[in-house]
Amino acid sequence: MNLYKGYEMVIGLEVHIELKTKTKIFCSCSTEFGAQPNMHTCPVCMGLPGVLPVLNRKVVDYAVMAGLATNCTIARFSKQDRKNYFYPDLPKAYQISQYDLPLCEHGYLDIETSDGSKRIGITRIHIEEDAGKLVHDEKFGTMIDCNRCGVPLIEIVSEPDIRSAEEAKAYLQKLRAVILYTGVSDCKMQEGSMRCDVNLSVRKAGEKEFGTRTEMKNINSFQFVVKAIEYEYKRQVDAIEAGETVIQETRRFDPDTGKTYAMRSKENANDYRYFPDPDLPPIELTDDEIHELGLRIPELPDARKARYISDFGLSAYDAEMLTADKYLADYFENVAAFTSYKKLAANLLLGEFTKLNTAEYFECPVEPKSFAALADLVGNETINSSTAKKLATRMWNDGIDPEEAVTSEGLEQINDTSVLTELAKKAIDASPKSVADYKKGKASAFKAIIGAAMGMSGGKANPAKLSSIAEEMLNSSK
Repeated sequence: MNLYKGYEMVIGLEVHIELKTKTKIFCSCSTEFGAQPNMHTCPVCMGLPGVLPVLNRKVVDYAVMAGLATNCTIARFSKQDRKNYFYPDLPKAYQISQYDLPLCEHGYLDIETSDGSKRIGITRIHIEEDAGKLVHDEKFGTMIDCNRCGVPLIEIVSEPDIRSAEEAKAYLQKLRAVILYTGVSDCKMQEGSMRCDVNLSVRKAGEKEFGTRTEMKNINSFQFVVKAIEYEYKRQVDAIEAGETVIQETRRFDPDTGKTYAMRSKENANDYRYFPDPDLPPIELTDDEIHELGLRIPELPDARKARYISDFGLSAYDAEMLTADKYLADYFENVAAFTSYKKLAANLLLGEFTKLNTAEYFECPVEPKSFAALADLVGNETINSSTAKKLATRMWNDGIDPEEAVTSEGLEQINDTSVLTELAKKAIDASPKSVADYKKGKASAFKAIIGAAMGMSGGKANPAKLSSIAEEMLNSSK
């Protein structure tokens, strides 16, 4: 990890995830996304006088499942509290949340980065209601859409264990994967059903005391989280080095400028005047209820990753990348059922198809059996990897059959030793400078010679056999 001016960053993340219930947390209004403004509202979620909330039991079930999937301890007794603050999109002027007795505590997730594995602690998961949405319009000014008021949320609060933007992104990807596997949320960041607040401070490397933190609110993409962290980290370090004081405040990240801007001073718990909600009874759970909810959780990413490593021979990194997206992992398993070359299929999938996918989650137009046929063509040396990559793109865009294309277009790999020897000889004869550089020990020169030979073959030569033949010819002429 590269440190800027000798400072390390300390990051904790607060992730808000909308639960996939059909109705809101305290009323029967729909949670469906995309309705006309203020259509999914009633006196309860509008906060009108005299109404009483009734807790949606499925919200508790889903929150417990999320807690179990993230290795949390589930509280047998918890309560709901009023968090008081005035904001235009909060009609009641308070939010029903959980303060000192959350539903889930003391969990963790294990992540993979370029530095290896790391465990990130989870402080707590609590349930709460979402606020509404402000809509800013140049003609009509600021308007309020209350459709989102009362949509059930879980807030997942990490320990301040994160030390880089890469770790933050890996944690968020792992968390999204785990929640998707449980089925309690769709985690669609573009629709706001997964949003992240970033708490960040800096300190000199080796120090134990935390610095003053700032909070960046409601960031809804992994890319923006990374950019916000990188900017705020350097901003705080530069401020300290210039003799300035970092102020505890809430800041906004602007994706257009890549910078963060101060919004307001950061509130403390006392500012919210928490107290138990008098209209809602405590939440009490039995061991049997918690056990039954645990049985609903399917195989999670870490277990799937371990299976891919042991059964398919995948590397830890490749297995992590596949299982990070449930839909990608599901597709890979369907492909693996039709091919003996599972590791090869994984490499093709991660290398080509994930580049072509532009959706938030993996959505593939190619039938798994057809993709498996492509892996077989590479595995049995009918085509080389370069041809496979080109075919993969055509399969995705045009729906071609790979086996038919290979036969009709003569794309079979050249494996004949005599033909490969002739190609190597021609490339060596045509590249005197590269040959001279190779003999001086420049590795890049060898790649240039092989590239020339592959070009002469129309990209169809067996690269491994060609390289072996060319290397033998060059070394024998030294």
